[in-house]
Amino acid sequence: MELIYQSTRNAEETATASQAILKGLAKEGGLFVPKEIPALDVDFETLSKMTYQETAYVVMQKFLTDFTEEELKKCIDAAYDEKFDTKEIAPLKNINGAYYLELFHGATIAFKDMALSILPHLLITSARKNHVQNEIVILTATSGDTGKAALSGFADVEGTKIIVFYPKHGVSCIQEKQMVTQKGKNTFVVGINGNFDQAQTGVKQMFSDEKLAELMENAGYQFSSANSINIGRLVPQIVYYVYAYAKLYANGEIAHGEKINVVVPTGNFGNILAAFYAKQMGLPIGKLICASNENKVLYDFLSSGIYDKNREFVVTSSPSMDILISSNLERLIYRLAGNDASKNSDFMKALSACGRYEITPEMKVQMSGFYGNYASEDETAEMIRSVYQKTGYVMDPHTAVAAEVYEKYKSETNDTEVKAVIASTASPFKFTRSVMDAIDREAYGSMTDFELVDELSRISGTKTPQAIEDIRYAEALHNAVCEPEEMESVVKKILKIEQDK
Repeated sequence: MELIYQSTRNAEETATASQAILKGLAKEGGLFVPKEIPALDVDFETLSKMTYQETAYVVMQKFLTDFTEEELKKCIDAAYDEKFDTKEIAPLKNINGAYYLELFHGATIAFKDMALSILPHLLITSARKNHVQNEIVILTATSGDTGKAALSGFADVEGTKIIVFYPKHGVSCIQEKQMVTQKGKNTFVVGINGNFDQAQTGVKQMFSDEKLAELMENAGYQFSSANSINIGRLVPQIVYYVYAYAKLYANGEIAHGEKINVVVPTGNFGNILAAFYAKQMGLPIGKLICASNENKVLYDFLSSGIYDKNREFVVTSSPSMDILISSNLERLIYRLAGNDASKNSDFMKALSACGRYEITPEMKVQMSGFYGNYASEDETAEMIRSVYQKTGYVMDPHTAVAAEVYEKYKSETNDTEVKAVIASTASPFKFTRSVMDAIDREAYGSMTDFELVDELSRISGTKTPQAIEDIRYAEALHNAVCEPEEMESVVKKILKIEQDK
């Protein structure tokens, strides 16, 4: 039975899975959501014996129903291959009483690889299925990790170009070097003198600009997205929560049907939304623990029911979470509003016009499955330091935010019996300066970034990831910088399409 997707802002706009992947974003700025969440109908005994690739097929074929078995398996096999440095793809490690789901073993050492390794294959397959003749332009804003993972996935993929905008002074040194050294004739990287929210807003405006779409069409192009606003990014993220549960069961860590809690450091709400969808499919998840950094707009929302982006933007050591407009939250709001596109659209219009909205008490009650909290910069650093000193395990700042919030959750609720899976979203090697400062600023403060890489490798007993070695001496190939309001003209220049008169 085919699963149909519809826009969160217009009930009349529907699409098949492949059409939704191709479009990336619905009209009027809406996001595509499945009309219903399919049930996970494979028992845990069977799942516990499956590889990551087999688990991916079980989950994704439920959502991507217009893909044939051959098409989907081909995409999965091409994505989850030797570019990951472990056959498990997403290993679990028991550290300090919690299970860390390491999602950073791909080519760019961050969790975005888990979905962006497969997206180019899904997109090209979707284009063929829908007889698309245009060249597809992947237009993406990044807070640090999506950019490199998307660039890596789409580099030199025939029939595509990829343009990535990132906050010039809002990512780590390693993150920036990963992006600006990216090879590929179809890759373009542009820093903006602004923050991620401004980059994301600029990208969304271009997606919904009908005049620009006409210019693009006349020039033989069409936009799609690699952000988690694209359902083709979100669906693959559901897989690793199912896989983690199955592995816990296979290892005898949990009984059949036993609930687990899931802790996710989040800024754009995509990763935790994937866990929410896994729960809706029937995965036994208790609490969805939403961890924020000092940009705690999601914590405040979960506490009050009021979403308010009118606040100071804080640059932190966990830049992928430095976000005040959490795009994927819209998918949850739509569901809480009873799948009412008109009602959801009113909330989003209020956010656009006033920077805030307030959900109804009835909607707030439906969020009882979520717990939110945040970690300060000092708490984040202390978590990195204390876990390293106790166990020798080194985590990145985003993972540390999640670990700190999990400790707060246990303290507030006394829920210490339910086992927890913490999404470990990036390698510490991606944030060496912040990590090593946290461990011992006096000892490491004078070192260069790559001296810190070598020292981190030594103290952790971990081999430096190939992704870091690849950029150690690499030349910067992308040096463009623009103002947020110049983003559209930059895109037109890259694509060599007619400028406005």
